[in-house]
Amino acid sequence: MDWSIQEIARLAGTTSRTLRHYDDIGLLAPSRIASNGYRHYDQAALVRLQRILLLRELGLGLPQIAAVLDPIADAVTEAAALKTHLAWLRQEQDRVRRQIDSVESTIIALQKGTTLMAENMFDGFDHTQYKDEVEQRWGKQAYADSDRWWRGISPDDRAAWQQRVTDLNHDWIAAAESGAEPASATPQEIARRHVQWLSSVPGTPAAASGAELKSYVLSLAEMYVADPRFAANYATGSGGTTGAEFVREALVVYAETNL
Repeated sequence: MDWSIQEIARLAGTTSRTLRHYDDIGLLAPSRIASNGYRHYDQAALVRLQRILLLRELGLGLPQIAAVLDPIADAVTEAAALKTHLAWLRQEQDRVRRQIDSVESTIIALQKGTTLMAENMFDGFDHTQYKDEVEQRWGKQAYADSDRWWRGISPDDRAAWQQRVTDLNHDWIAAAESGAEPASATPQEIARRHVQWLSSVPGTPAAASGAELKSYVLSLAEMYVADPRFAANYATGSGGTTGAEFVREALVVYAETNL
């Protein structure tokens, strides 16, 4: 069974002119040419065309694509190569899904007038940016478990979880600007909610209990001040790390008292 050049162009979303050009440069020859001069393509040609289009998506030029394809000599090798492409496509699928979730979260925040979280706005645009850091601090299993959890929850659950982050940050800043003592009732209630939020992520030390949870909360409290990325989340009108220092003090009191 084979297909005419017009059928292949329609199915592949390309043009007959492009397919003829691929033939002219030796990239994709038709499997036969009919008596009327029309090019026809069999299954092997379709597989090769699929690989060409996938490689174009990767940004390769036609000479580079030819260099990649020329060593391919049998169906087994073709299948192995396509598995590599499939893995890349699945990564792209996940990245695009996370971009969609990120944009949806931004829309929700804008519509509700809530604070935009920079780290959430760009989720999916570089989904591996924190992987090495997390693995270095808490191990590969921690990253794998939490990443699996995040990928597995629904967009609504993901938006709700991110809204908890927004609400916590808003309440922390408001408490810091109110002049309240970190050990007073309101900041300690926010600290309780903060630890509860941290504990909702599987795989991290926060999902544990006892000494491990206490140590984790205390180390994060210090990081909120030391790391500018975290400190920016709690910036008050006075600027600097004042807000982050308030959060640290409140979390230390809560951890020492309750964990």
